[in-house]
Amino acid sequence: MSASLESADPGSYTLLRRLFVEHGRAHLRSYATAGLLMAIGATATAVSAYLLKPVLNNMVGDDGFRTLRTLAWAVFALFTLRGLATWGYMVVLSRTGNKIVAGVQTRLYDHLIRQDMRFFHDRHSSEFMTRLALAASGVRDTLQALVTSFGRDALTLIGLVAVMIVQDPVMSLIALSVLPVAALILGRLIRRIRKYARRSFEGSSDIMAIMQETVLGARIVKSFNLEEIMRGRMRTAIDEVRRSANRMSASMALSSPLSDVLAGLAIGAVIFYGSWRVTITHADPGSFFSFVAALLLAYDPAKRLARLKLELQNGLTGARLIYEILDTPAVETPVAGLPALAVSDGRIVFDNVGFSYRDAEGVLRGLDLVVEPNRTTALVGPSGGGKSTIINLIQRLYRPSAGRIEIDGQDIQGVDLTSLRAKIAFVSQDVYLFRGTIRENIALGRPDASFGEIESAARKAHAHDFIMGFAQGYETNVGELGAQMSGGQRQRIAIARAILKNAPIILLDEPTAALDSESEREVQKALDDLKAGRTTLVVAHRLQTIVNSDRIYVIEAGRALESGTHAELIEKRGTYRHFFANQFGEEPEGVRP
Repeated sequence: MSASLESADPGSYTLLRRLFVEHGRAHLRSYATAGLLMAIGATATAVSAYLLKPVLNNMVGDDGFRTLRTLAWAVFALFTLRGLATWGYMVVLSRTGNKIVAGVQTRLYDHLIRQDMRFFHDRHSSEFMTRLALAASGVRDTLQALVTSFGRDALTLIGLVAVMIVQDPVMSLIALSVLPVAALILGRLIRRIRKYARRSFEGSSDIMAIMQETVLGARIVKSFNLEEIMRGRMRTAIDEVRRSANRMSASMALSSPLSDVLAGLAIGAVIFYGSWRVTITHADPGSFFSFVAALLLAYDPAKRLARLKLELQNGLTGARLIYEILDTPAVETPVAGLPALAVSDGRIVFDNVGFSYRDAEGVLRGLDLVVEPNRTTALVGPSGGGKSTIINLIQRLYRPSAGRIEIDGQDIQGVDLTSLRAKIAFVSQDVYLFRGTIRENIALGRPDASFGEIESAARKAHAHDFIMGFAQGYETNVGELGAQMSGGQRQRIAIARAILKNAPIILLDEPTAALDSESEREVQKALDDLKAGRTTLVVAHRLQTIVNSDRIYVIEAGRALESGTHAELIEKRGTYRHFFANQFGEEPEGVRP
């Protein structure tokens, strides 16, 4: 986890206020309804305790049975009312809480998808999945803990304390004297709970990361006999979560015996004093019985209120994890008023462009190059020279640190981002297929396309024949990350997706690098159809695939060292000829495309 995320740690009260403003206030009517139902339940509990006084006092009266019969029905009605009120507020809180979780998850995902690629560099995908799946519930749990504590427990406690004071003010003072001591002791456990809750969330993220890597990298895990290493990593992560959960549970459990000891002290003192009053001073036994009943009923809500700050720490930890993401500015947030990119020719110009992924590690240094419309321009050079970075910058996956990138004279930083990417089709060597069918993956190029258009794109990509070779044809499931398809098949599906998009600018990042010769021939045919009539920029290590390009740039150390056609560059006897000779021998003239 990056330091920038960890540095944001708002105080508990500040965070609670923010949760209320951003989430609680939107559901104020639901919480008010739940609070009203809780108040009804609390009132029923307090009145039930108060009615125990006439129950005891009328047991020995001449007309006691008639009164007790009425009181029995009253108590039954009160408990029925409390049960209905409890059911009502639980349903209201459940629905409200689920709505909050859904809203937080939607907001978090929307914010993540608006970040640029730099944001994801130093973070594992499992970190975001943990925050989306687990931490989002912390917002709901925190708000519901507050509502139930104050709506149910606080109101019940207030009602029962009122009964106690009415019955005997002195005994009430004795009983309530332990509360400050309990608050002082329990308050010291909060920091420990917060620390262990954070560790538990981070450990859960590690578990998800290891599981994801095991599944997606299963072939490598087995090929290199990495089972024991992965088991060790998983055991370590699970043990960390277990230890953190145990320590957190122990800290929270410590509050229970402390509360019991203090409550026992208070109840014992009350019984000692109350029995003295009843037996020695002949006080009303019904009042004493009602007081003790109210005191006993008050124990659970008082205990829950005392533990509230401890309970809140787990939820607040989740809320902090959510806000660490939400408080990171989203670079790709739409800016109102920007003009849409208007592509007439599709001429791309890099003017003195500089870029670095990390400070003091420049990738592009004053790069100048031109990609002409309706032509194929190729980028060649050693790995790490900046070729793929050029592709990324055109799509505005990153922002250049210096210089300008223009398309038909328009600075791409000053146009609407959605319109820019709508004019570009991208095919990479690392084809990403989404969960679903072949038809659904091709249709991502243009979601409103008809099946006929999808099939036409597949035919142009030379993919239709192999697709129809599957029993389910276009409805064949591609598997996770396209695992059910071969490399060449995945590549042609990606090309069909790009053809369907029908964008005027094509970016190809080594689309045939990982293919065998036969697959490469099929994919190359599809690429030729894709490039027709479009501005095409292609990155390649296999020079044989780009010798017919209209212009070739040699990119090294972030600069364009040479440019020209294949024949011109060979004639120069410079860097390009050296690359070519390394791949095909010292006589490039003898090599034919």
